[in-house]
Amino acid sequence: MKLYLAIAVLVLAFVAYTEAQEVTMEERFNNLGQQMSEFGKTVAEKAKTALDGLNNNENVQKAKNWFQEQFQKMQEHFN
Repeated sequence: MKLYLAIAVLVLAFVAYTEAQEVTMEERFNNLGQQMSEFGKTVAEKAKTALDGLNNNENVQKAKNWFQEQFQKMQEHFN
C-alpha cells in the first residue's frame, strides 16, 4: 500500500512540475512581440549599414558628382 501511495505522490509531483514548465499563451505573445521587435531592429541596422556602404561607394560618388555637374551646366545654360 505504501508503494502505491509513493508512486501516486511521485506522479502528481511530476505532473505539477511539467505543467509549471509549459509556456502560457500570454508568454507566447510576449515572446512573439520581443522577436518581432528584435527582427525590426536587425532589419533597420542592416538597411542602414547597406545604405551607408552605398553612399560611401566611389562609383556612386562619381555618378552623383557627374549629375551635379550636368545640372549646373544646364542651369548656367538657361540663365
